[in-house]
Amino acid sequence: MSDDGTPALPETLPDGTLLQKPVDRRGALGLLAAGVVAGVAAASACRPLNASTPEERELKVLEWQEFTQKHYRRMTESERAETVRRIERLAELRHHEEVTIATTDAQPGVLFGYAFNISKCQGYRNCVEACINENNLDRASDTQYIRIFEMEDGVVNLEDADPTYQHEAPAEGHFYMGTQCFQCANPPCVPVCPVGATWQEPDGIVVIDYNWCVGCRACMAACPYWARRFNWAAPEVPADEVNPVQHYLGNRGRKKGCVEKCTFCIHRTRKGLLPACAEACPTGARVFGNLLDPDSEIRWVLANKQIFRLKEELATEPRFWYFSD
Repeated sequence: MSDDGTPALPETLPDGTLLQKPVDRRGALGLLAAGVVAGVAAASACRPLNASTPEERELKVLEWQEFTQKHYRRMTESERAETVRRIERLAELRHHEEVTIATTDAQPGVLFGYAFNISKCQGYRNCVEACINENNLDRASDTQYIRIFEMEDGVVNLEDADPTYQHEAPAEGHFYMGTQCFQCANPPCVPVCPVGATWQEPDGIVVIDYNWCVGCRACMAACPYWARRFNWAAPEVPADEVNPVQHYLGNRGRKKGCVEKCTFCIHRTRKGLLPACAEACPTGARVFGNLLDPDSEIRWVLANKQIFRLKEELATEPRFWYFSD
């Protein structure tokens, strides 16, 4: 009991903080007032109104909304539209980029598949370059979704193959084999995500909500095909090289500390276009299409060619096949 008849505060607070001496009512009020002043000062420092220009104030508001946004799959249509407007505006404020971001859903009756003709690939890597440009991949780290492996004739050994060859292709006595995300029917990368940031869409594309990815990289460890990439820094693309046609689940701007991957160019394929890699291939080695369409080229390949998939023993059921003429 203090001198004025009020109970003294305990020597030790519940969080373990030790007080040097008992505090009476006046002292307690003083401590509380000091705490309130400090809290107000801290909150004031975070307020958008402290920014010096209207653009800076707007940027802070939008960044806070970005930090607190819902998971993409839990958004209503109106919330998705508002989220897209915010991301487009952030691109303008941060990088002076004018982008258009779609949220096009998977189309009914569509399940995407890919086939790669080993006998036609000459190792030119036009597909790699097209993918980098189309998907706004980080230039500083030379991020690539697609790898073209050079191997000696008759030996399929990706573990020892070279995806970084610098000589003129094709090299005598060698053949070439491309890898990327195989959009597995049983993707091992999905169930290991602790926050549900990655999932498989009805058209078979495995996607990532970059805003929800926490960068734990469990999905990278689970993927047996080396398909995922981690951003150790915020991806950088020169302003004049940015592809402004984007999709929320695809080639929009990514952040530091998140994972990304091939999405079969979701911003293109959901509009009936080929992935950039297939369109850029000069030899016709890449076949892409709807597995549910019996008249599609991909279905013809699967029915008429001798096909195989990588690591079939893992039962991941990749929707990416290899064949030869």
